[in-house]
Amino acid sequence: MRSRRDFLKRTTAVAGLALAGGLSIARSAHAVGGEELKVALIGCGGRGTGAASQALLTPGPVKLWAMADLSAEQLETSRKNLAAGCGANYDRAKVEGFGARVDVPPERRFTGLDAYQKAIASGVDVVILATPPGFRPIHYAAAVAAGKHVFMEKPCCIDAPGFRSLMKSNQLADQKNLKVVVGLQRRYQKSYLNGIKKIHDGQIGDVILQRAYWNCGEVWLRERKPDETEMQYQLRNWYHFVWLCGDNICEQHVHNLDVCNWVKKAHPVAANGMGSCVQRYAHHDPKTGSGQIFDWHFIEFTYSDGSKLYSQCRQMPNTWANVSEAIHGSKGTSNGQSGGHGGRNPYEQEHVALFEAIRKNHKHNDGWYGATSSFTAVLGRMATYSGRTVKWEEAVAHGPSEMPKRYALDADPPVLPDKDGRYPIPVPGIYRAYRV
Repeated sequence: MRSRRDFLKRTTAVAGLALAGGLSIARSAHAVGGEELKVALIGCGGRGTGAASQALLTPGPVKLWAMADLSAEQLETSRKNLAAGCGANYDRAKVEGFGARVDVPPERRFTGLDAYQKAIASGVDVVILATPPGFRPIHYAAAVAAGKHVFMEKPCCIDAPGFRSLMKSNQLADQKNLKVVVGLQRRYQKSYLNGIKKIHDGQIGDVILQRAYWNCGEVWLRERKPDETEMQYQLRNWYHFVWLCGDNICEQHVHNLDVCNWVKKAHPVAANGMGSCVQRYAHHDPKTGSGQIFDWHFIEFTYSDGSKLYSQCRQMPNTWANVSEAIHGSKGTSNGQSGGHGGRNPYEQEHVALFEAIRKNHKHNDGWYGATSSFTAVLGRMATYSGRTVKWEEAVAHGPSEMPKRYALDADPPVLPDKDGRYPIPVPGIYRAYRV
């Protein structure tokens, strides 16, 4: 991708200085053959538990060695479920010896906002990053600096500084010969691999227009606890705050946007769009709050060759539901898939590919497209929040940080509720995505 090439050109001199200073290459970067791989799970919610289960179902010796989460209760629930063979694939996990792959004694169970650092330093080879997405660039940078191979869930960033951090970490991962897989599982799904290969082989001619949809119902929202701080409340309701999830366009719709970038072998150069927070605002409940994310987004993305991507995502009950992609070419159309849904579950195949690359020492770094597809979603959000045309290069260079100034449970998050418990919501025409 052009962003990767440009980034590498800009950072070659800096990288040379870093290498001259002696970057350490961890033992984990050279695991070979049948060597057991020790895994740390960082983020023990439903997706993290599922990812750990899928990692433990891969061929070859592998062990869950350490776990980290903000909540001791959530960590223990995850650990017990995994030890009992209950993960995302309940039937598949109930295989002989699965529970024995979970070896996480109390001294390797870490809690708190700094738990990720302790898990990374616990003697593991691979880390699974599955906390709320806002923390992803921080955790990825720490893992790569420590010489660990990485599986990280999508999205990989929620703002421009996070994207810039990811790109630096990607370069360092390549220099350290680390293997990185991103949870954009369509890249490991047989039907998409077949379908997009046919598009790249010219089956539908030149791609001139794409359409992408992730329209669904509402997502969970948890009531306030009487003794929790505002930071604790937002962390428990991470999906509803931009600094933690990036809005639903980042958290869900990134899958569709990644497929479209994959088709084009590029990312958009500009976006304009519209969206609003109507239903969530109208249904505000002081007991739960209503967060700050939009109900819906509609974006027109433009690629460098002038082709367009029309993108819809919505979380509103009792509305038309659709999760799909459509690719229109000069000779025909495609839904991006071909050959059915056979082959290994793509959620498992991600980990199979990661561990195989480690053991056979194959070059493998999904972090590059993980970063650009995640920032494509951020670009779209900037466009819908502002109501203006947003350009990729300007957004990368000037987009502001959405993250807190201090990470502590008693610290103020970036947004605070008013006296009625409502949070500030971007208003198109007033909100500015960045200033040049």
